[in-house]
Amino acid sequence: MTQMTTTPPVPPVREAGGLDDTRGESLWAGAWKRLRTDVAFLVGLAIVVAFVVLAIISPWIAPHDPTSGMLLDQVTPSTPVPEPQPGHPLGGDAQSGRDLLSRLLVGSQQTLMVGVLATLGGLVGGVLLGTLAGAFGGWVDAVVMRIVDVMLSIPSLLMAFSIAALFSEPTLRTVIMAIAIVQVPIFARLLRGSMLAQRDSDHIVAARAAGVKFGPIVFRHMLPNAMGPVIVQSTLVIATSIIDAAALSFLGIGSADTRRPEWGQMLGEAQKHIDSYPHLAIYPALCIIVVALGFTLMGEALREALDPKSRR
Repeated sequence: MTQMTTTPPVPPVREAGGLDDTRGESLWAGAWKRLRTDVAFLVGLAIVVAFVVLAIISPWIAPHDPTSGMLLDQVTPSTPVPEPQPGHPLGGDAQSGRDLLSRLLVGSQQTLMVGVLATLGGLVGGVLLGTLAGAFGGWVDAVVMRIVDVMLSIPSLLMAFSIAALFSEPTLRTVIMAIAIVQVPIFARLLRGSMLAQRDSDHIVAARAAGVKFGPIVFRHMLPNAMGPVIVQSTLVIATSIIDAAALSFLGIGSADTRRPEWGQMLGEAQKHIDSYPHLAIYPALCIIVVALGFTLMGEALREALDPKSRR
């Protein structure tokens, strides 16, 4: 008599395992989910939004014309700076008697323009050099990176000072140009590293295997995927650009056109009377510090949210 062996029933496929129906989320969607609860990011975002809105509407909310010497009759050799008074809560500026509050409000517009344009200029130059180095590699990468290394070896403020000093007459345009050139190597090195990381990734290898040409691989696959860290860095560079512009003005090579107020320019003008009237320097310095802090907080939070190695 043979003994019958029974085979245990095979469990259904859905019980043994199945596909996960959970929908994935993109990198930016996941970053935004973390940023919504990040206090530092929210504080920085609030400061930046308030600064941008203020810069846009400042010509309409300024109580007086920032170029008009309304308090000039109060300027004397013994009192070169008009004191705070009704209608002029911060008083006037030195020698010219222009309303200080109005110049601070309207100066936010010029400060924003300096920071944004200098950052855009550095971004464009850095993207060009970083794309060349990261896409071609070899001797092109070596030449570009040696140029970048030389630029990075010089302190940024010293380089900006040297570039601005080359022009016979300092203007807002020369300040923007000098700061933009200083920022080029920062963007170039960052983009080059991101593109080199993309070169051996699976989707680039697959594109090469499928016969995609070099140009589309660089501009449709490598460059868009490598721009994330560069965009995040630009928020930090805006803060640096604003501080560098203030430093150039303080050193006397900022814009000489006092009809268009700018916080760095106002800080530079205040150094002549900083001992007797420190508020002339304190107000624009506080504005620069708060705005730079806002961009820095926002940029650092973005970097942590988008970097898998530093996610909390």
